[in-house]
Amino acid sequence: MQPLTNIFSFHGCPPSYLSHFPTYGINGENPNPFYSFQTGVNTPQFMSLSSNNSTSDEAEENQREIINERKQRKKVSNRESARRSRMRKQRQMGELWSQVMWLRNENHQLLNKLNRVLESHEKVIEENAQLKEETSELKQMISDMQLQNQNPFSCFRDDIV
Repeated sequence: MQPLTNIFSFHGCPPSYLSHFPTYGINGENPNPFYSFQTGVNTPQFMSLSSNNSTSDEAEENQREIINERKQRKKVSNRESARRSRMRKQRQMGELWSQVMWLRNENHQLLNKLNRVLESHEKVIEENAQLKEETSELKQMISDMQLQNQNPFSCFRDDIV
């Protein structure tokens, strides 16, 4: 443990900003005769100040209690507001998830319907191609028949007797 040293011993006197604080010597005496610290608590002047101070202290204490009560009410109000906000957010998230699920289901149904329509479309295109081919064949047959009927030698058939 280091020996006790007076912090002012290096310069011989306390700095000017500390002159209004009491500094006691080694024997507990106040070396500054201009600064007197009264310790008599039972003097009449101190008693009247004490009663005024106690009233003032009570008023300050009441003020602190009122402020503390307001702070407590504010904390409770903020907690309740935060709880309502969390509940609202949770409800909104639930609604959004419900909407997401509904939209996914709707999307799935629409994709299925689109696939059915595309399959049907392919079948119609195939059928249309077959019908065009049949039409083309029939037109060719009609054309061939007309050519045969226009042949001048068609009246000389073998089957006429």
